[in-house]
Amino acid sequence: MVRLAEVRESPIGLDEVFAACRDPRAGGTVLFIGTVRDHDSEREVTALEYSAHPSVDEMLLTALGRVAEEHDVLALAGLHRVGKLQVGDLAVVVAASAVHRAEAFEAGRRAIEDIKHHVPIWKLQTFTDGTDEWVGCT
Repeated sequence: MVRLAEVRESPIGLDEVFAACRDPRAGGTVLFIGTVRDHDSEREVTALEYSAHPSVDEMLLTALGRVAEEHDVLALAGLHRVGKLQVGDLAVVVAASAVHRAEAFEAGRRAIEDIKHHVPIWKLQTFTDGTDEWVGCT
């Protein structure tokens, strides 16, 4: 069910994630695209860097595997970037395909939530006022 699960420094291609979830039985495929934005909590972001635990690929695969077991999907895929990213860059892309769209939407939503809450990826944001803040370290 999980056809692609990787954390990497190189850019993410939407076609790559979509292709991993293509299936002739699929009536619906959902893509979630998380991008780097230029603000957070009313402050302007000037730089952003993601870092991850060495076991991150295994933990991403485990998280997506749980989603696949709990939802009626044909395929799941997830890619997350690490390293320095610019505003507008793709930070994370998740795809889910299913026979019906409702299952694809629900699995995609659950996959991105589980990645954010259970996969050890941390974000350092630097703001225009010179301060910075780690996100996801709890």
